Amino acid sequence: MNRHAVVRLILIVIFSALLASCSGLLVPANEVSEPPTLVGMETNADADYLRVTDAGEIIFPRDHGPHPDYLTEWWYYTGNLETGSGRHFGYQLTFFRRALLPAAVRVDRSSDWAADQVYMAHFALTDTQRGRFYPFERFARGSAGLAGAQAEPHYRVWLEDWSVEQVGDDEVQLIASADGISIDLRLIDLKGPILQGENGFSLKGAEDGNASIYISQTRMAAEGKLTISGTDYDVRGLSWMDHEFSTSALGPGLVGWDWFSIQLDDESELMLFTLRRDDGSIDSFSSGTLIAADGSTRPFSREDFSVIVTDTWRSPQSGAEYPSGWRIEIPFEDLTLEVRPRLADQELNLSFVYWEGAVQVTGWRAGNTVNGSGYVELTGYAQSMQGQF
Repeated sequence: MNRHAVVRLILIVIFSALLASCSGLLVPANEVSEPPTLVGMETNADADYLRVTDAGEIIFPRDHGPHPDYLTEWWYYTGNLETGSGRHFGYQLTFFRRALLPAAVRVDRSSDWAADQVYMAHFALTDTQRGRFYPFERFARGSAGLAGAQAEPHYRVWLEDWSVEQVGDDEVQLIASADGISIDLRLIDLKGPILQGENGFSLKGAEDGNASIYISQTRMAAEGKLTISGTDYDVRGLSWMDHEFSTSALGPGLVGWDWFSIQLDDESELMLFTLRRDDGSIDSFSSGTLIAADGSTRPFSREDFSVIVTDTWRSPQSGAEYPSGWRIEIPFEDLTLEVRPRLADQELNLSFVYWEGAVQVTGWRAGNTVNGSGYVELTGYAQSMQGQF
């Protein structure tokens, strides 16, 4: 058994025990070669969690905070940063919330350690110049101050000393540190919240409830410091935030998704995702949104775009083969983009194995050159995400 398999097994055992202590359930771990469904992380289609069936009324700051009656929620921060000399770094800081029990069966308990939510966080840094990728993972119950999320009196999401916290109007601070790798960044939202899909309702399947509420901040000016093995770097650049919550986003037959967040130098942004079926085809509920320089949005559907894979990369750790280059074509916008990873190996080989990394973008819009940067997330290549999200 290799080192990564041992580490993953330890994490699975610890997390399973943690969830068992929260919910009173315990199941044995499976073989490491096929990461098991973790206790409390599986989707129970019959459980009485709230389901997303329409956008409803999205209100800020309330809806920046947690929605504990839905099964799954995440706050995703990614960004491309540079030093004054042009040295490039990418980063990801993500907080996941998972409900242990639906509201109808929760019981109030007096202990500070009692929890009906559990949190997982991922922190990763890409050092493009050195060709190094540093991924980290943490878990904690949503109790005793260990982890949580709030919208008021000010926005904050945290897991131990990893956090994102409001520090001013439209401004947050991101802090994370592990094994000599750290970030301390200030992000200023330049466009305000963007509602993806139809007014925040992001449909991902034909079945009732196969949808999410999806909120983004697509252009955030980032500035601060990152540290690698004792060396500090002053950096600045652009960041992107996604906040999404749902109960059963992936419909039957779907194994994963390819998600793109792209920031172009004409002050526009692009979000799109393709949902992949178990037979390798792209699902008809794949979609995207174009965000104009003035913040106005244009959602579009599967027939309005194409994503052509131009290269692949096989992970030496998981053995999974990932796309590693793309051509995105959106004819109604006369937009063609070539997307390339800054570094081929940006795989997070953690409890969930997926690829999430910084990318560089070149292309054309209505005959004019356009460039940019972004992030791509690839799931379902090393293991199916069906029943997980």
